[in-house]
Amino acid sequence: MNHDFSKAFVVGVERVAAWSDLLDLINVFPVADGDTGRNLLVTLGPIRNIETDPERIISNLLMSARGNSGIIAARFFSGFLTADSPESIPRAARLGRDLAWKAVRSPRKGTMLDIFDALAEITEKTTPDRITESSPDVIDHLQHAVHATTEKLSRLREANVVDSGALGMFIYLDGFFTCLSGRMGPFRPITSIFENRLEIRTSFHETGQKHYCIDMVLKPENVTQEDINRLSEYGDSIVVVPEDDFFKIHLHADDKDAVREKMESMGSLVKWSEEDLITQVRNFQSRQKTQSIHIMTDAAGSVTREDAAHLEMTLLDSYITAGDQSLPETSFAPHDLYRIMKQGEKASTSQASDFERHQHYQSALAQYDQVLYLCVGSFYTGNYDIATDWKKKNDPENRFTIIDTGAASGRLGLLALSTAMHANKTDDPDEVKEFARHAVDRCQEYLFVDCLKYLARGGRTSKTSAFFGDMLHLKPVVTPTAEGAKKVAMARNQKDQLNILFDRMHAALLPESTALILLQYTDNPEWVAATVKKRMETEFPSSTIMIRPLSLTSGVHTGPGTWAVAFLPAL
Repeated sequence: MNHDFSKAFVVGVERVAAWSDLLDLINVFPVADGDTGRNLLVTLGPIRNIETDPERIISNLLMSARGNSGIIAARFFSGFLTADSPESIPRAARLGRDLAWKAVRSPRKGTMLDIFDALAEITEKTTPDRITESSPDVIDHLQHAVHATTEKLSRLREANVVDSGALGMFIYLDGFFTCLSGRMGPFRPITSIFENRLEIRTSFHETGQKHYCIDMVLKPENVTQEDINRLSEYGDSIVVVPEDDFFKIHLHADDKDAVREKMESMGSLVKWSEEDLITQVRNFQSRQKTQSIHIMTDAAGSVTREDAAHLEMTLLDSYITAGDQSLPETSFAPHDLYRIMKQGEKASTSQASDFERHQHYQSALAQYDQVLYLCVGSFYTGNYDIATDWKKKNDPENRFTIIDTGAASGRLGLLALSTAMHANKTDDPDEVKEFARHAVDRCQEYLFVDCLKYLARGGRTSKTSAFFGDMLHLKPVVTPTAEGAKKVAMARNQKDQLNILFDRMHAALLPESTALILLQYTDNPEWVAATVKKRMETEFPSSTIMIRPLSLTSGVHTGPGTWAVAFLPAL
């Protein structure tokens, strides 16, 4: 596979990343739980490494697949990724289409399966050596297939939207074929291609769903086809994919314990994850609908995807690689990261490509009248320069405002959260921008690092310093500033850390202050909640206290045991 061809596979993933929030917003089938974009983003992640080991990528796709849409997509790519040249695309498209259809127990028209059918159909009709030249025709054919989904499923008709999974696959293939054709100019905004089919009718409501969405990997022992068929007794939305010596299984169920017991009777559970569908549906239906200005920020701030969905913010992910996982940082489970790090395995961070970031900017401006990007400090990354360069070329109406916050970690997260909350209270976008600038000046943060060896691994301190610091049980206290992270104190134990924190907070806040306070944890959520939060509530009873995972970008460098506090006085 040559570089240009493998690049096309990656461009498709980057396009999906940029539009994943929109996919979540229109996700009503099979359940209105708002997670199709996130599931596809996580599932397709291994394709980013397509040049390293294409055969392993196919296995990794299935292992990382999340949700109904993710597993079906992974199965399609098990076939489609066998293409290694334009001429081999028709054969790979047919293979992927067939594998995807076989994976679903009750396949339905009006889903991403229609897009796979359309792709196989149009590429079979195209002369193999003219696939690249015919890319616009292929994309148009897929576009019509997405439009048609609305009329094929009653839920989509009720909501007046296209199918989220089908749209996700169109976005991927649009990127793939456009890159393959060499026409990497501005992409058509998805909002203009599917105008009037990307906003759910207010009359639409989810009326019934199972309690849990379950994904698992089962290593079977004497499993019969009858055993697989009987899974329908435990739930619905069933997808079963055999691969080598394991099964990847997805289903929605009310009794998760009964499902787990059944699975364990069939073999060894290699992986198990469950999500509360009732909570997801409730959160989906309570999302903010209007804003004076849309807030975008880097996920290097300690903001969760749940926060972003509730406040309708855009998060620009960096990527975390640890063990055999490489995921967007907001999709990497913190407990998995810190377990891997404590086992001595290397963890690292990487930035999204310039192209992916550009696609995020275009996506946001296509969906919102004005966008305010609270950017991680320019000392830490080149994100600010990338955004300002793009703005000069693509924002003649000055709808994209960029603020270099000089912040990272929880300070950036608290700035973004407080600004998004303010944006939902006022109709004046200029007032929101002014609020953000004042918040940048007044927000503070302190990170309490437990062990220096992780900083040494990442090159943030010398190994000699780390050795002697750990030997003497010295724990640095760090504050992120516009000029970089600065050490402001050293502590010997958690008692010292707490005394340093509250001395500095009392110097900045009165006890009766109505501040916003963000507590952050790594592998120590119980201690942070029981000790730090409890004392915080006593000493600053009028303040609003939130508790979140520390940004994994920071966590990779500071390591397990780290905790942090950011605070913003009332403005």
